Amino acid sequence: MNINDWLDSILELIRSVDPVLRTTLAGVGVLLETSILVGLIIPGDTIVLVASTAVQNQAEYFTLIAAVIIGALCGESIGFGLGRLFGPKIRASRVGRRIGEKSWRRAELYVERRGGPAVFISRFLPVLHSLVPVTVGMSTMSYRRFISWTAPACLVWAGAYVSVGA
Repeated sequence: MNINDWLDSILELIRSVDPVLRTTLAGVGVLLETSILVGLIIPGDTIVLVASTAVQNQAEYFTLIAAVIIGALCGESIGFGLGRLFGPKIRASRVGRRIGEKSWRRAELYVERRGGPAVFISRFLPVLHSLVPVTVGMSTMSYRRFISWTAPACLVWAGAYVSVGA
């Protein structure tokens, strides 16, 4: 079996998944990525790209974009809330220690120096887009300011990744 046959079989497998289930899984995957740090294990970028390879019409395309935007916004909001409520405990937990003080500090410095633009740009950076919502929740930045920067980033990110995959 050559590489093209293998890729075709993988794409066919992805297309065989019910579009509603595939779209739901993509939205939930992106939500989990930024809310409970699952993105450190399974990147949402990959989930969205894989799901979007099976898009077969405009309805699926726009529905997937909507699901990814909703998942990203909800996940980022949950991550912010968790950081606000439990930030130090999350950082001191086994998972937080495993992430490493260096990564936490890098995210903190990034947010402190760049503020709102850091929130926007972090959506496009691996690892940081999983840590920044929690880190911002631990900072003095208001939720209103956070969401005003993350919402446009989620829109651009979802549109770009679904378009590339489709």
